Amino acid sequence: MQRLGMGAATAMIFSPMFGWKFSAFWVTGYFLIQVLEMLVFAPITSGQSARMGPARTIAGWVLLFSNAAAFGSLSIPLWLTGGPMGGVCAAILCASGAIYGTINSPGSRAVLAVTITPHFLYMFATPFWMSWYGASPSFLTAVCVAYAVFGTYCLSTWKSMDRAAQAEQAARLDADRRRAEAESAMAGRAAFLAAVGHDLRTPISAIMTGAAELERGAVDGAARSQAALITDAGIMMKALLDDLLDHAKLGAGRMTVEVVDFNLRSLIAQTVMFWQGEARARGLTLRVEGASTVPAAVRGDPMRLRQVLNNLISNAMKFTTEGSVTLNLKVWIEEPANYAVLIEVADTGPGMTAQQLDRLFTPFDQTEDGVSARHGGTGLGLSISRDLAQLMGGRLTARSLPGQGAAFTVSLMLPQGDAGAIAPRTLSDDSRGDIVRSLAPRIAGSRTAREVVDLPATEPVLRQAPQAEPEPVDAAGEADAERPLRVLVVDDHDINRRAVELILAPLGCDICTAADGLVALARCEATVFDVIFMDVRMPELDGRETTRRLRAGGGINADVPVIAVTADTSPDDIAACMAAGMTYFVSKPLTPAALLGALSHVLSGEADETAPAEAETAVA
Repeated sequence: MQRLGMGAATAMIFSPMFGWKFSAFWVTGYFLIQVLEMLVFAPITSGQSARMGPARTIAGWVLLFSNAAAFGSLSIPLWLTGGPMGGVCAAILCASGAIYGTINSPGSRAVLAVTITPHFLYMFATPFWMSWYGASPSFLTAVCVAYAVFGTYCLSTWKSMDRAAQAEQAARLDADRRRAEAESAMAGRAAFLAAVGHDLRTPISAIMTGAAELERGAVDGAARSQAALITDAGIMMKALLDDLLDHAKLGAGRMTVEVVDFNLRSLIAQTVMFWQGEARARGLTLRVEGASTVPAAVRGDPMRLRQVLNNLISNAMKFTTEGSVTLNLKVWIEEPANYAVLIEVADTGPGMTAQQLDRLFTPFDQTEDGVSARHGGTGLGLSISRDLAQLMGGRLTARSLPGQGAAFTVSLMLPQGDAGAIAPRTLSDDSRGDIVRSLAPRIAGSRTAREVVDLPATEPVLRQAPQAEPEPVDAAGEADAERPLRVLVVDDHDINRRAVELILAPLGCDICTAADGLVALARCEATVFDVIFMDVRMPELDGRETTRRLRAGGGINADVPVIAVTADTSPDDIAACMAAGMTYFVSKPLTPAALLGALSHVLSGEADETAPAEAETAVA
């Protein structure tokens, strides 16, 4: 289009000399050449192909030559109608075309030759035109030398541009290679951390389970305190591990957010309620201002928002020794169906310098020496919170002055939600995990943290697949009603199987174990079970495929509740478990409260009623 515009403008300027008919004829022909050129090179310019076929290639060379020849052909009528003055215009016109061809053909000598040859042919005819108009031999020689110098400069310019283009291409390829290597390294690191995190949850589960049993059976206060210390240490290990895994997922771009209907007012109220005990233990006041502006029904990711708020409140309390921590809430309707939400967490702590603010969101950087030793933690909480806010389409900003406290503001745009689609929610194990993660730096020295963990809660569960009413296995079913609960524990780690056995031992359960899915299916063919605890990641046959085969087999345990036990708690993992036919979901590391809570739901018959609502909780 640029060349067509220049050609049309040139013809119009020269039309008083050429006449309107000639100008219109020339513009029409030049336009047709441009259209044909665009059609021939369409596969290249549109990105559909990197190379053209032989026929298109030949046509392309012909059209490139014709394009330059048509533009330079204006030099002939300029000489004929304008005499020597028209010849000056013709020389400038041809030189302009040659420069344009030189600039736009780096990387290909063939394209350079095809696009500038017509212009130089017209320029080489200049001495003949000058001779026709009576120019002296000295002028003819001067013109020839000038054109030779011009051609040399064009060639030199093309070589310089070609070298620059090659260097740019090499740099781009090197940058692409380095980016691919970095992405591969990030993906490898994320996969490594995920694998290590999954494996570390196994011993952490055993530590926490054993400590809980020791605390339950302790005969004196000293023994209970020692067992509680082990439990607190295990919770801290899990919290720090979760921070590292979240950081790795965010860095690798593998963290996702869900968009569901939830009660924003209830989420904030619950979050503040669970921090009140910690605030009182520190002698602080935890206040909320502007709660009346907060709507009930919005759409977003409540789990991630809760995680951000917990991190911010934890950070505020960590650095505030006296005074208060205040949540300032501001919500207004930005668009007909959207709320603009501002949540500010302000404290009366020591504040920060400009240099500390610059480093505030740097991973593993805690703004000053000694912070980790005094308060614990990894220095990842604020970095993760900022990334999560961005992932939700918002921002996290901070402002502070030395001696005047600090204020962190989360700004989000949340669509209006459907109040009827919000099911009643209880505090899930994942929610407690967010709170515990924030409390982790203080947990070893504070009983308030454990009290939060031990609050009664419903374990997040999966929506149960439609099932028929179970048929009696045999006529002795009623007589067998008083038999011990039969439980199958499927896990490839012996330590996990032993941990579940330890938790269920006080119930007098009849426990059977299996180290993989194939063994579990064999057990299910021989024995009727009341519930199955199924690990998801296992060799030979994983938990999901085992459950699918169990459901499809139509055997005596086809309808038995299957509780997924795994460290993989992303929404995609939960959806995959649900699709496989699993009933409930318990995250690792296991705790007695979570395991027994899930078992209670299954045995009480509440699974069918609560599954849909709690499935949303698990995903959220």
